[in-house]
Amino acid sequence: MMITRMSLPRRTFLRGAGAALALPLLDAMAPAATALARTAARPTKRLGFIYIPNGANMSQWTPAADGPLALSPILSPLAPVRDQVVIPTGLAHRQAEAWGDGNGEHSRASGVWLNGVHPKRTEGADVRAGTTADQIAAAALGQDTPLPSLEISLENSYVVGNCDNGYSCVYTNTIAWRTPTTPLPMEHNPRVVFERLFGEGGTTAQRLARLREDRSILDAVRGDVARLERRLGAGDRRRISQYLDAVREIERRIQRVEAQAGEGDLPERLARPVGIPDSFTEHARLMFDLQALAFQADVTRVFTYLIGREQTAQSYPEVGVPDAHHSVSHHQLNPAKLDQYAKINTYHVDLLSGFLQQLQATPDGDGSLLDHSLILYGGGISDGDQHSHIDLPLILAGGGAGQLKGGRHVRYPSDTPMTNLLLAMLDKAGVVDPEQLGDSTGRLPLEPLTV
Repeated sequence: MMITRMSLPRRTFLRGAGAALALPLLDAMAPAATALARTAARPTKRLGFIYIPNGANMSQWTPAADGPLALSPILSPLAPVRDQVVIPTGLAHRQAEAWGDGNGEHSRASGVWLNGVHPKRTEGADVRAGTTADQIAAAALGQDTPLPSLEISLENSYVVGNCDNGYSCVYTNTIAWRTPTTPLPMEHNPRVVFERLFGEGGTTAQRLARLREDRSILDAVRGDVARLERRLGAGDRRRISQYLDAVREIERRIQRVEAQAGEGDLPERLARPVGIPDSFTEHARLMFDLQALAFQADVTRVFTYLIGREQTAQSYPEVGVPDAHHSVSHHQLNPAKLDQYAKINTYHVDLLSGFLQQLQATPDGDGSLLDHSLILYGGGISDGDQHSHIDLPLILAGGGAGQLKGGRHVRYPSDTPMTNLLLAMLDKAGVVDPEQLGDSTGRLPLEPLTV
């Protein structure tokens, strides 16, 4: 690896036997005289899409007033990042309604969320929906990254057949479609995601050998790190040290999970996939941390994250909800169930807030990762009891590389297609096409407030 003080290529890897570790953005990646100007004028733009199933308790989700953001009870965990959050209300996904296809609200909710295309009702392999916004972005933003996009989830996608009144399970297994007939699998094992991000160097035998020996990926690149640090300034050395510490910490957490999975008798070990925490909280945070690292190292600039499949039976005893999420969402205005519903929603938003704070604390050029990202969080159902697809629960976070002012609640005309928001996000990320997405009628106005 040839390194000089004056210029280091942005796409530089630390390589070793069984490892290839991308570097975060460093001052040395541009000549000193022009580094600030380049990073300020052309920051790397990133997009993320995070899906929550089964709707929300909208009475505790929606802010009370338009304008400056007064956080509702469910949104209260966003207080540390309030200034970089916009709550858009009034948006709808009418293509998720029946249109003569009968029940199947959950399948259509997730199948439509990022494309605005009414999915084909089928139990077979002839599934059809629409190319999703994340994959449109990946085609444009992923040309210079090792992975065009990353698709992750907290539940497996092994369920097949008919999942929802004649709809294939494909529609709830993923929210990412590369083409109208090509759904993308979503990976739920943190170890697999880690290896995909950082373990592509060397031969297959070398990678397997490193795993068997329980060595850190950092051991494999130690020589490259030492050579690199001798040529860098103090600020860049500190940035690399912090980055490598974060990589190692995630490795330790994955290894602890794998060690626990190896305890007990054989049948239990076989029933538990290696690398997946028993704790939902730890699993969710691990996946968020991996995504933050992927952004920091510029391994990918686009991700989709499925917090849960529609109709999930996941329970949340850690926040006092031992009942299945889907059954809780059918509250029938029962105060106890509505309270549980809000607890689940708040817990998920709290996990999101931790991720956003991590992005906010990670330097990137002249700002932070959050400054240069747009993260859309929400779902394709509002009130889970009614299976409503209007006035959807949505959170838009990040600075959009200086193009979006947060700290506000914006109410749009009722029934505005959510695809208008997706088009606006693509536009702010520098994605020229398409002019239309699904049932869009134009780009949603997302201009900063006048000050």
